[in-house]
Amino acid sequence: MSQAIGHFIGGARTEAGSTRSAPVFDPARGVQSGSVMLGGAAQIEQAIASARAAQEGWAETPPLRRARVLAAFGRLLEERADRLAAIITAEHGKTLADARAEVQRGLEVVEFATGAPQLLKGEMSENVGTGVDGYSMRQPLGVVAGITPFNFPVMVPMWMFPVALACGNCFILKPSERDPSASLLLAEWAHEAGVPGGVLNVVHGDREAVDTLLAHPAIAAVSFVGSTPVARHVYATAAAHGKRVQALGGAKNHLVVLPDADLDLTADALLGGAYGSAGERCMAVSVAVAVGEHTADALVARLAERLRSLIVGPGSDPRTQMGPLVTGEHLKRVRSYVASGLEEGAALVVDGRSVRVAAHESGFFLGGCLFDHVSPQMRIYREEIFGPVLSVMRVPDYAAAARLVNEHPFGNGASIFTRDGASAREFAHRIQAGMIGINVPIPVPMAFHSFGGWKGSLFGDHAMHGAEGFRFYTRLKSVTVRWPGERHGGPEFALSNLK
Repeated sequence: MSQAIGHFIGGARTEAGSTRSAPVFDPARGVQSGSVMLGGAAQIEQAIASARAAQEGWAETPPLRRARVLAAFGRLLEERADRLAAIITAEHGKTLADARAEVQRGLEVVEFATGAPQLLKGEMSENVGTGVDGYSMRQPLGVVAGITPFNFPVMVPMWMFPVALACGNCFILKPSERDPSASLLLAEWAHEAGVPGGVLNVVHGDREAVDTLLAHPAIAAVSFVGSTPVARHVYATAAAHGKRVQALGGAKNHLVVLPDADLDLTADALLGGAYGSAGERCMAVSVAVAVGEHTADALVARLAERLRSLIVGPGSDPRTQMGPLVTGEHLKRVRSYVASGLEEGAALVVDGRSVRVAAHESGFFLGGCLFDHVSPQMRIYREEIFGPVLSVMRVPDYAAAARLVNEHPFGNGASIFTRDGASAREFAHRIQAGMIGINVPIPVPMAFHSFGGWKGSLFGDHAMHGAEGFRFYTRLKSVTVRWPGERHGGPEFALSNLK
């Protein structure tokens, strides 16, 4: 078993004061691989003190200099991406290919954040009144915090802290205790790249750490990604304490298949969109809405054929197409949803519960599951499963498909597969979701756009990264200026006052 995983405070690793710990597992083997120290109020206080001490100096650092530090951090990430990917795979379970892609998407946010000198520019208006000019500026909030989930231990933190740092804030990260090691490397490498001690801190912990961050008067803003019930709690609690909040919650992402769609292309897209990273992502496609019985029959046949040949195994094996779930507890939860679908009358076309991986019999593996004839009343449709389970729903026409998507309480992402431009345009215009894909199964925007859903998928007024990220991590200040001229005593009068 490896050494206990501690925190990163004030520019160095530390285990000081932590008396509790939690297990960290190797999901492919189903055994504990280490432990993580759980910080509480004392460690959060220590991190906040460190951040407050560093805040003024970092805020006064010119944006161009901060951008150069982030660029150096990005170069380290690029050089060491394979090392980071291996750690993600070891603690999360996703394939190395998925892990490398995660690092790349995080790196893209770092690259975007280096545009801070341009993105922080304000506006100026001359002569808003006689002899009066007006201008605006964006200034950092101060010490801010991020609370991130297990499914993307690198990408989601990097949706947050590179933009926050680029804006001149100091950051406290509370990552998931299920796969904690990657966050420490990110903090260490940022410090190596030139981020001063105290500007970026990592405190591992559970609810005690989270609740301390949500209530602490020194924390100006909180970013969160996780389930909707927790997102709602984070938003309500932090906002009640006067903080700015962006809290991303759960999802039930629909992919609508029209009769004119290329069904081979669609089936391939669904295989990756539903079962990639074992379905443990908020943008996973969990519902395929087939328009017409013929479309549904043909689509299910193609999906079943592909799914039965899907290679399930340890993420470190290059042949593996889908790795294990993150913990045994989560495996039990996902399996319970499969049982629920059967009890409620859905047809289980492919049952992944019988999958066994040679030499990894204790691993947290579940093969891909495919349900057909799912109805809106079933739990497997109403709730986020967060596992490799795809539900196929049959509707008679496009109007019924659109209504199904719009009536769901989540509104994270939705996609349509079709050859018809008018239908695609109508879908993009009318569907009530924050991210739309057209012949794209997982419509995650690039770093220079912003990520966020609607309805029960986002609490707060700002999405993450992109221009929205810069607005979230700064405060707008408007300045109105008038300088006395000849009509107010003249230049000689003004100069005499300087003597």
